[in-house]
Amino acid sequence: MHCVLPDFIRFDAQSCRDLAQAERREWWLSNGLGGYAAGTIAGTLTRRYHGLLVAPLHPPSGRTLVFAKADATVMLGKQSWPLFSNRWLGNVLEPQGYLQLTSFYLDGRMPVWRYAIADLQIEARIWMVAGENTTCLAWRLLSAHAQCDQLRLCVRLMVNARDHHGLTRHSVFNPALDVSGGDLKVLLDSHHTLHFRTRSGIIKPQYSWIENFALTQETERGLPDHDGHLCVGQVTLPLLVGEWTGFVASLEADASPYLTEAMHAEQIRATQLLQRVKVQLGEYGAAPDWIDQLLLAADSFLIKRRFADDTHTDAVIAGYPWFGEWGRDTMIALPGLCLATGRYDTARRILEGFARYAAQGLLPSFFPDAGETLEYNTVDTTLWYFEAWRAYIEETDDRSALKRNLPLLRELLGWYLRGTRHGIAVDRHDGLLHAGEAGVQLTWMDACSAGVPVTPRAGKPVEINALWINALAVMADFCDLAGCSDRFYRARLAHARQGFRRFIKGDGTGLYDVIDGIDGNDATLRPNQIIAVSLAHTALPPSIQAEVVGVVQRQLLTPFGLRTLAPGHPNYHGHYRGGVSACDTAYHQGTVWAWLLGHYALAEYRVSLDAELAQSRLDAIRGHLCEAGLGSISEIFDGDAPHTPRGAPAQAWSVACVLDAWYRLEQVKRRNRHESQHA
Repeated sequence: MHCVLPDFIRFDAQSCRDLAQAERREWWLSNGLGGYAAGTIAGTLTRRYHGLLVAPLHPPSGRTLVFAKADATVMLGKQSWPLFSNRWLGNVLEPQGYLQLTSFYLDGRMPVWRYAIADLQIEARIWMVAGENTTCLAWRLLSAHAQCDQLRLCVRLMVNARDHHGLTRHSVFNPALDVSGGDLKVLLDSHHTLHFRTRSGIIKPQYSWIENFALTQETERGLPDHDGHLCVGQVTLPLLVGEWTGFVASLEADASPYLTEAMHAEQIRATQLLQRVKVQLGEYGAAPDWIDQLLLAADSFLIKRRFADDTHTDAVIAGYPWFGEWGRDTMIALPGLCLATGRYDTARRILEGFARYAAQGLLPSFFPDAGETLEYNTVDTTLWYFEAWRAYIEETDDRSALKRNLPLLRELLGWYLRGTRHGIAVDRHDGLLHAGEAGVQLTWMDACSAGVPVTPRAGKPVEINALWINALAVMADFCDLAGCSDRFYRARLAHARQGFRRFIKGDGTGLYDVIDGIDGNDATLRPNQIIAVSLAHTALPPSIQAEVVGVVQRQLLTPFGLRTLAPGHPNYHGHYRGGVSACDTAYHQGTVWAWLLGHYALAEYRVSLDAELAQSRLDAIRGHLCEAGLGSISEIFDGDAPHTPRGAPAQAWSVACVLDAWYRLEQVKRRNRHESQHA
């Protein structure tokens, strides 16, 4: 099967030279270790997270900005033309190399810039080497020039050694430089050296601080908004027609400087990744270009987590740039990242990898940096774990893995039935799950402002109990598959199903968001009730399922996801902006979450049995892939139109839930066509 990498994410000269457009569109690369590179089409730094190599010094944690920027200038005699742009404090933009751009596009995931200077046409590319903390930068001349032999590209190298969340402290960064064998070595600390290597040019050391880069995205977030970087050298490269020239920046001492081979290897890897997915998906392999783009994007979130004994397992980064490994996000994202892409072994390793961290029925909510304690402060990570196992077994029928892990699954449910931390326990009267205690936000709506929960949901939240019923049903089915008795779980399932009727409001507006809370039942219209329809096992009769989908569609559905609060509510926030406190307040009070779009589409299909209609709910994502984090899906959007993307520009569960819904609905459509053809 021949696969062509998607390249529909393209911008012409007009878009590239419009600074507002060129700065709001960001490219993101990853290396499979938790490291990344990122920037804007314009080449300006607008986030503290922008840089050409952000490397996990203790994979996948300890992410550190080590290579910040490469400012390239074309030289011809005494003439010079900058290809780079910088924004400085005071709203000064100098130079304005973006005005030389004629186009920008993604070749798969690889960003490609094209410039025109007089009669010169130049192409630039950036990519990361999979499995290495290595970034490659390459340029080539696309058209002949009378003075080609005199053309040079001078690239100024800026480095750092700060946490990617922080800003630079000059007093603590004073690296030694070493030039030997044509390479430049920057000794970041006693354990890490940044290597600059080139085959076609000359690297000369320099040493000067470049300060006052203005970070407009940080200004918007109400955070410190300027930074500085250390210039450590300059690379001088020839520019020849059709020949790639450039360099690599790497923490690997043996990183290869052979750019053409490295570029081809990355393109082949991306092509084979797409081809392997399509082969494994069989007849479902044919997909629109934007789904192919998401199949590549899914790879960005799958990483290797290393252990102290130098072994490793597969894991999921929740989002770029600031998210790490989150248990809830991993389990929600697993079906889309792994099963819809045919990565069945990866799915199994992730599921079994989490088993080693189970504690009193809970799975980690967050994997902190090295040396810090694991956090167990969610009620639903364990419950989503059961749904991830259900999806895996349904897709693979891996009975041996099921039998290996059945004792753990029994133990997890046992703790929930007996009661565990944070007030998580089953109410013996209605069979439902109660969760919550003062100061702890256990559901996914976990934002706090000044230490106070914005959406306190202690009691019996609707999606938690939908997940509880789903987990009991999954466990009963697993017992059947494993050849053991399911009576214990069927009895508790029947009790919980009966109790779940208490969520039905009875006024035609769906379900309560929380029952038996501190202030009684909470009738606030939120999207959590859609989970009670989208999951494989539901306790709702068809009429109430339709009611839930209808009310969510009318008041919460947007092209990019579901609002977290109905617009008519007095606490509704239509825009996610302002300082930290304002954003925390709006986070789950109207802000749209993309991960819920897939769940809505699946719920709508369950009610309408119209797979075409349900799948069409995902169509607007194609256009979004050309905004914000190019080729990926943002974490959140404004509740009010035009639903500006906000938050992390590349979010695992956003990508995964759209992929999962598209894939499952595509299966239905093709099955229906097959049946109609053979009727």
